[in-house]
Amino acid sequence: MKQPYMISKCAIAISALIVNLSSSFAQQSLSGFVPARQADQYKIEADFKAKQSSTAFKNHLEKLSSVPHITGSKENEQVRDYIAETMRKAGWQVDVYPHDVLLPKGPGEIAVELVEPIRQPLNIKEFIFTQDKYASDPRLTPGYNAWSGSGDVTREVVYANYGRKEDFEQLKAMGISVKDKIVLARYGGNFRGYKAQFAQAAGAAGVIIFTDPSDSGYMRGLTFPEGPYYSESIIQRGSLLTTPYTGDPLTPGEAALPLDAKNTPKRLDQQAVGLHTIPVTPLPYGSATEILKRMAGARPVPNGWQGGLPFTYRLEGGPTLKVRLMVRQEKAIQRIYQVVGTLTGTEFPDEWIIAGCHYDAWSYGATDPNSGTAMLLSMTESLGKLAKAGQKPRRTIKVCHWDAEEPGVIGSAEWSEQFRDELTQKAVAYMNYDAAVSGRTFGASASPSMKKLIIEATQAVQYPDSNKTVYQHWMSNRAAGNPTRVTGSSAPAVGDGEPTIGNLGGGSDHIAPYMHIGIPSLSAGMEGPTLYHSQYDDLFFYDKFADPTYKMGPMMEQVVGTMTLRLANADLVPYDIKRYPADLAVHLKAAEKAIQAYAPTYSIKPLLDAVTDLSRNADAAEAARQQYLKAGRTDKLVALNRELRMLERSFIDPKGNAFGGWYKSLYASSDPNSGYASWMLPGLLYEASLKSTANLPAIEAQYKKAITSLSEKLQTLSQGMSSVPAALGSGK
Repeated sequence: MKQPYMISKCAIAISALIVNLSSSFAQQSLSGFVPARQADQYKIEADFKAKQSSTAFKNHLEKLSSVPHITGSKENEQVRDYIAETMRKAGWQVDVYPHDVLLPKGPGEIAVELVEPIRQPLNIKEFIFTQDKYASDPRLTPGYNAWSGSGDVTREVVYANYGRKEDFEQLKAMGISVKDKIVLARYGGNFRGYKAQFAQAAGAAGVIIFTDPSDSGYMRGLTFPEGPYYSESIIQRGSLLTTPYTGDPLTPGEAALPLDAKNTPKRLDQQAVGLHTIPVTPLPYGSATEILKRMAGARPVPNGWQGGLPFTYRLEGGPTLKVRLMVRQEKAIQRIYQVVGTLTGTEFPDEWIIAGCHYDAWSYGATDPNSGTAMLLSMTESLGKLAKAGQKPRRTIKVCHWDAEEPGVIGSAEWSEQFRDELTQKAVAYMNYDAAVSGRTFGASASPSMKKLIIEATQAVQYPDSNKTVYQHWMSNRAAGNPTRVTGSSAPAVGDGEPTIGNLGGGSDHIAPYMHIGIPSLSAGMEGPTLYHSQYDDLFFYDKFADPTYKMGPMMEQVVGTMTLRLANADLVPYDIKRYPADLAVHLKAAEKAIQAYAPTYSIKPLLDAVTDLSRNADAAEAARQQYLKAGRTDKLVALNRELRMLERSFIDPKGNAFGGWYKSLYASSDPNSGYASWMLPGLLYEASLKSTANLPAIEAQYKKAITSLSEKLQTLSQGMSSVPAALGSGK
């Protein structure tokens, strides 16, 4: 009978903490708000922060992650319906957008076996651990790679390290041919699809990918189920899709509207798309060991290629070792669904704040993605309560739940293509929260204008069970990331005394909003241990290793909600406009260094000079904005915010990049040779990757035009904020 009293007492303490935290920030100027609105905004934020619940977050996560739900399955449709119903009950308008896209029909048939010198089938399924009640579900698939080619080959083997472009180049330089061989490559270093692409281009007959214990296994710590690292049967599933655009392979640049829709686009022929044709599959390191330990080639691997298994790795298996690899994987057009909740703004309904996370998973998806899904559902409930109490947002907030991210970031790309023109005009920001509550350490990546927003929001939220803010905890605890996934990114531009905020690369649903349309974007979340894309990304793992307290969900909701409410309610959208020239200078110098590696006399000074002019205009625009807000002005807000939204679009080039016209941002793209990594100023970096100078004059002209466009927009902003309407008199 004491439990209600305990909850009430706890709620009082939390409310007092929120009031104290809010009042400590009340003396600071709130970016983007006139002074008269700041107290109201802090009150709204305090009211919002009183509504989070560990129980609500946990309940959502259990509903979302209790069964495996691969895209296209009836279980995934049940997750879709739960998301839609939850948002409707919270008072949001909910729209479901169907798209008909090409997808693999599950894993199909897979077999891997030793043929010589012994016959031995190799395991392609994770073990059943009795401690983990989720491990025996018959709906769990064997480990597989979506978008594998079909084939049945028995061949000799070659080890190719991480299967990166440079690894295949090094094999060739050493006189090792992969032609008509099965390539063994370990996870990490690049997107798995490029391992297959480079192997196929070099004439390989098939590819086997495994997670090495040096990257995530017993070399790093205790293994599952005792610890959070890969044990001998754990398999990383994942997409291999490497088309030069993101989304449905058959409708590049166009939304894959349902086949029975009047305006459905014409589909490409599957054979014309350039999908992989060789068989590819992942193995656990317990199975890969059976191949690697029997390799009898004369040459050990070069420095840096040795993994964590207890023997010397060799480049070739030799003629005495034969492996069979068989994959039969059908593909067909299937329906996927994007679920979008809308809370319409009271004053600026045509200015959109967009948050998103996908909901499909490779198995249960407890951390990836559904910790983010559960957090966003809790946030829609909290914002819904505010709206019902009369605290509606000034701008429209959209919360989007994407389908078919795991097979290739497809759903968000199709929705972005469907609403491209509207998004170009209306979108203020896109914030991605894929797997956003996967641990206890905060991390973030962002476009320049969004970095200050992240910093200020984390300074306004308390880290649980501590006297620190999330920001202070972030500064003292660096997120480790995932060693088997993200690597080789362009170095982030870090301000003095700031935490590292990374660059946005590939691998998740920010790609189309940011790199195709030019919407300022961020990705943020709590990071921790992961059994990435394995069947054990379940509630047993979450309870034991990710966050047993379930306090990170409500805390992350407070960070996300704070950013959302500030974007939605600010008088002038709180972009950090001075960050553009600062970050541009860093990335231009990095591009110059990359080009000077093969063209020592190259200078990027003309573009740096343009950035110097840009910096002056950014300083002037920021000074004008501060004066505008300090004077309490709210005239011309629609026009001024339109100008602010168009700043990022300065980097959108209609022709796109040379490596793929769909990627239209000249500022950022995923690395077309690694997939996950970020390329800052991709036009220049692509030319550097080719060790070419032939196209540099044209590329520099593109960048000069973009920088000049941004500079002119900042001048227009300054003039708009500096001119005082007659009705206001002399600056009053």
